[in-house]
Amino acid sequence: MHTRPPKLIGMVHLLPLPGSPRSASMKAVLERACSDARSLLDAGFQGLVVENFGDAPFVPGQVQPVTVAAMARAIGAVQDVVGTEFPLVANVLRNDARSALGLAAALSLHAIRVNVHVGARVTDQGLIQGVAHETVRQREAWSPNVQIWADIRVKHSAPLGSERPLAEEAKEAVSRGLADAVIITGAGTGVSVSDTDLTEAASAGAPVLVGSGANEKSIARILQIADGAIVGTATKESGVTTGPVCSSRARAIARAAGL
Repeated sequence: MHTRPPKLIGMVHLLPLPGSPRSASMKAVLERACSDARSLLDAGFQGLVVENFGDAPFVPGQVQPVTVAAMARAIGAVQDVVGTEFPLVANVLRNDARSALGLAAALSLHAIRVNVHVGARVTDQGLIQGVAHETVRQREAWSPNVQIWADIRVKHSAPLGSERPLAEEAKEAVSRGLADAVIITGAGTGVSVSDTDLTEAASAGAPVLVGSGANEKSIARILQIADGAIVGTATKESGVTTGPVCSSRARAIARAAGL
């Protein structure tokens, strides 16, 4: 039985962390993370994904210890704002499920997001292969109650061979990869998702989340098909993904979602 995720989930895009090419000070990282979290909480968002979005170019595999340490500080600071019972999700880009699980276990997080949980995708980081067999076993050892939210055909990627039916990929992520929810995205950050893709993904028998392209105009329609939506770019000042959360934009999206 899959527990439904929050209906409306916001994004805390961390500024570049120590060790990344454009690293900001930890003071700046923490201030932005807390400010964005507070704005999304006040707007009515019901969960947050925290990810090292500023760390491009992303590491394709396991990140450095300094990245995990910095993310732990940032997530802890966000918890001080939203409370420890508020659903928080860790996403360690590009695909470090092991580090995300470590954060989830240490900080009692709700879930982790895994961009390539099963199968393989060609990305700007090269070939990324899912390691569901390792991730689910590590979860069992560290924190069995943490959910795994798995992207299907994750944005900024292409298939290694011929594209398989989306419904088939989603079903395998759930039945064979033991994902607790699947995330459907458009081709890139901020790109909308088709209703057909959402309907096909729903056949997997697990909650379906939209992972890109949701905004004030589309959120109500999306939530008629999907179980929830992760909204990032549309909440930002001037719609710029790397910018701070705009309180009025966030409130407008929450109202449109019926919250």
